[in-house]
Amino acid sequence: MTRFALPLVAGLLCCTALTNAAFAAKDLVVGVPDNLTTLDPADVNDTLSQSATRTMLQGLFAFDKEMKLIPQLAESFTVNDTATEYTYKLRKGVTFHDGTPFNAQAVKVNFDRLSNPANKLKRQSLLAMLAETVVVDENTITLKLAQPFGALNNNLAHPGAMIHSPKALETYGKEVGRHPVGTGPFKFVSWQADTMVATKNTNYWKPGLPKVDSVTFRSVPENGSRIAMLQTNEAQFVYPLPSEMVPTVEKNPSLTIINAPSIIARYVAMNTMKKPFNDVRVRQALNYAVDKNAWAKIVYRGFAGPLPSPLPPKLGFHVPQAEQYTVDLAKAKALLAEAGYPNGFEAEMFGRNNTNFIRGMQFVQQQLSQIGVKITVTPLEAGVETARVWGVEKPEDATVQMQYGGWSASTGDADWGLRPLLWGKGFPPKFFNVAYYKNETVDAAIETGIATADTAKRAEAYRVAQEQIWKDAPWLFLGVENLLAAQVKNLSGLNYVADGGLQIEEADIQ
Repeated sequence: MTRFALPLVAGLLCCTALTNAAFAAKDLVVGVPDNLTTLDPADVNDTLSQSATRTMLQGLFAFDKEMKLIPQLAESFTVNDTATEYTYKLRKGVTFHDGTPFNAQAVKVNFDRLSNPANKLKRQSLLAMLAETVVVDENTITLKLAQPFGALNNNLAHPGAMIHSPKALETYGKEVGRHPVGTGPFKFVSWQADTMVATKNTNYWKPGLPKVDSVTFRSVPENGSRIAMLQTNEAQFVYPLPSEMVPTVEKNPSLTIINAPSIIARYVAMNTMKKPFNDVRVRQALNYAVDKNAWAKIVYRGFAGPLPSPLPPKLGFHVPQAEQYTVDLAKAKALLAEAGYPNGFEAEMFGRNNTNFIRGMQFVQQQLSQIGVKITVTPLEAGVETARVWGVEKPEDATVQMQYGGWSASTGDADWGLRPLLWGKGFPPKFFNVAYYKNETVDAAIETGIATADTAKRAEAYRVAQEQIWKDAPWLFLGVENLLAAQVKNLSGLNYVADGGLQIEEADIQ
């Protein structure tokens, strides 16, 4: 039995601000490109909505600004030698925003809800290995697993494992995503259309926090409009910063830019169960047809790097592939001809309706036209895209052909970079395998990777998985974007972390 004491680490979290007549000096506004989809972290499939829920809810663990694991509502834990039983000592004296005490029973209610497949929650895979939750006493809980899993605490640090008030779950049921109640630094006020507001939790368990009075997320899809909000002080933090707007922001002495590496992989998922994408030669052809370096320059103005494997380079267990999909139009056309499409084909590609996504889709459209592939680009509002992708119960009912999207492994572990996306048992609505990709070698490797806590065995399993996925090309592998954001210089305590999420606990405006 191994015991770990978890020192309290105050993660430097992040926020934004607004100082017009409608708000006080310490009311913060974040300008974002898309609408939120839900405020139930267990049912969130986008990083933006996760960032909003982080302001109000918390989990047993979290990540600091370097994506290192830190304690949050857990104080210490023990784990048995086979990594099948974890026992957690919980933080005392913490209450939910509705006055309900945080305790082991609250953890049990949330984890049992999340792990139950019948609830069809989008983050169920975080606790898919959970066999039983046992309340030992008011401040102690044991998680018994169906198989060894050495990365459990990383999964518990994912926003999807954050904890609702049991009273809120009972009161609101499936509508809890419109009425979040947590233990975090801010309390939910309202969410209407493009605006979500949370106010300061005056009974927050960390002394001296939060330092601002409220935080507002405001959705503004058009890039120029978000920057205008920043320049007129309607917002104090805007993300992601459109790469073409960097020179504009640099000229403003009251603003500053965040530019850092990320683990956000960008790709186009191709539905491998539908023609013509059920032929690996077609999928490989598309990868040879798209200039990834030009994608980085045109779509992100150079603020992006390569994706030389299914896992981004900064994620654990990443293995770059020996043979890259460099631009080769002759090879792409030959592969299409072999697959029976000498004159190309027509297909639809959809993605979010923000400027960057539309630009990215149009770039891919232009590139594929060089080999006779005609793409119809369909931008979708976040809620519409969510319904179209995650509302499908059976693979044969899926209408997706190509989806322009991306992913960041918010557990900081390779498992979350592969299993939700490319596991043959992870089709929507259960997980996020929008490519409807299934390969026995990959499935076995992914399952081996989650069944052991042995680092060497996990590394080998993920090497095998990445190699096979790369050959099968269920994605059009595009690249890894940089973290780009802009803020006013008098805003401090903001973290824009590698997974693309925001932390807003220690934000302050001077």
